[in-house]
Amino acid sequence: MATTITTTNPYNNAPLKTYALNTNKEIALILEQAQTTQHKWQATKIKVRTKLLKKLKHALLNEKETLGSLVTQEMGKPISQSIAEIEKCAWLCDFYRKNTEDFLADALIKTDAHESFISYDPLGVILGVMPWNYPFWQVFRFAVPTLMAGNTTLLKHASNVTGCALAIQQLFETAGFPKGCLQTVLADHQQVENLIEDHRVKAVSLTGSELAGRKIAEIAGRNLKKCVLELGGNNACIVLADADLNTHLDTMVSARMQNTGQSCIAAKRFIVEAPIYEAFLEKFKHKVAELKIGDPNDPDTQIGVMARIDLAETLQKQVEESVKLGATIAYGNTRKEAFYQPTILTNVSSEMPVFNEETFGPVAAIIKAENAQEAYALNAATRFGLGTMVFTENTHAALNNTDYIEDGAYFINDMVKSDPRLPFGGTKASGYGRELSQEGIFAFVNKKTVYLK
Repeated sequence: MATTITTTNPYNNAPLKTYALNTNKEIALILEQAQTTQHKWQATKIKVRTKLLKKLKHALLNEKETLGSLVTQEMGKPISQSIAEIEKCAWLCDFYRKNTEDFLADALIKTDAHESFISYDPLGVILGVMPWNYPFWQVFRFAVPTLMAGNTTLLKHASNVTGCALAIQQLFETAGFPKGCLQTVLADHQQVENLIEDHRVKAVSLTGSELAGRKIAEIAGRNLKKCVLELGGNNACIVLADADLNTHLDTMVSARMQNTGQSCIAAKRFIVEAPIYEAFLEKFKHKVAELKIGDPNDPDTQIGVMARIDLAETLQKQVEESVKLGATIAYGNTRKEAFYQPTILTNVSSEMPVFNEETFGPVAAIIKAENAQEAYALNAATRFGLGTMVFTENTHAALNNTDYIEDGAYFINDMVKSDPRLPFGGTKASGYGRELSQEGIFAFVNKKTVYLK
């Protein structure tokens, strides 16, 4: 069994740093610290908690180039996008700084009682199991509202972004959060399972694959613990015949290729109505061909490398299997180690991996629909339910279809994206529970009824 983690730069395969996994004894001490701190943190006034977010915001912005460089080194994100991720974390801090007190205010309910209300109390120590693709944003959108609610957090991050995990803990401590509010745990799978089963850990939040979500949910269910699961996605981008391609094509390309396609909410399937299909395909190919490919450290680079070689290999297999089943390579499809060229497939049908699986990389599957009704039906033909986007000039008709979209998000004339002000999460195989907004701060609280006769 491995006792160390070595991070690697996916652009040049150079090793970055080796870290020792925590021993069981060290994890026990970390958990004890989290519980001890939580009792004190819960008693800390909300105004005091939120003031620390201002310091955290400034720490992020002051160090955004250094932190962005760390993201780029560990998982290959183009540097301009890495810095933008840090800036988005700062925005989230500002949002909860301004809104936490209102979100957690007692909700007065008129009943037969002299006084009755709902009190929002923290659950205790919460475990976050986080992914590598947005190594700061995913953690911040879990940790900040969870901490503001009065909980403390344990962070089990993806091993290939261990440096980011430790940098995040340092940021919180530098900003003045009490030691124990957010602690990184360098643990293996068995140690994570042990943490979930420990009575002091009250709940778990996972952002990751469907497979990981099922495993975490199984362990949490056995132990009667709440979990929030933000899992994979197979989002469709519906392009109807009246869509304004000149206005929205850049957004459509970004919806698939941002973060080198490694996003749960990326547009994986482009379902295009027949009258506009040929025009869309040619314009889309042209835009994809214009993307600047290169060193992730170059500020002009838009497509760098995938985070690991094995991830690129998996994507290649999905494409190859789809081609065997009849798909056509319309553009791209070359791979070298962790680099995967932006790729477009046509003649895609529902039995192909690029239609019915999550493709976590820069591959766009283009599907022709005879009419809008078929386009919406193809959109729904997936076990995932994270988000749908539709591009059309008839926004009234698109809004009328809201009730027929089963996903956690429905964006009209824009790409699906996370926003601190809006709840974020999925349905079906994309998981359950919500992050961000007021829903995110309620994810790990006891909504306690208080009744005074």
